[in-house]
Amino acid sequence: MRRRGRWNHWTYTTMVLGAIALIGPSASRAADSQLQQAISRGSELFQHSTFGGRGRVCETCHLGGGTRQGRRPDGVPIPSLSNAATIFPRISQDDNKLITLTDQVRVCIGGALNGEAPAYGSDELNSLVAYVTSLSQGKPIDMGADPK
Repeated sequence: MRRRGRWNHWTYTTMVLGAIALIGPSASRAADSQLQQAISRGSELFQHSTFGGRGRVCETCHLGGGTRQGRRPDGVPIPSLSNAATIFPRISQDDNKLITLTDQVRVCIGGALNGEAPAYGSDELNSLVAYVTSLSQGKPIDMGADPK
């Protein structure tokens, strides 16, 4: 019901739901498109960016775009990144601190690549995390599990 100059809860809710129904699909497609663009940028960075380091790229260690077992620069085998997004956040064994996937990406860039890790919230870092997360699509969340 509408009173003069005021909206009641049901009128407002009906209008909002109607607006969402009208713009929802296109807004969803736009978000999907932006996400796909971020994943694509992240894949390019993963394969080609040294981040100012020693000439290594993420794919130097994480083979097959991160989908296959790889090797650290010291030769130690490392698992694929195929479930990386499902096992974070984790607790660091060294200092008992919470580590997110974003933190881990920055550690790899600064350590293994000896590069300059992108700033938190930057397009580069967000794109890399979106790409690595995409590798875990459809896998169950299993925080604290081992990488596979």
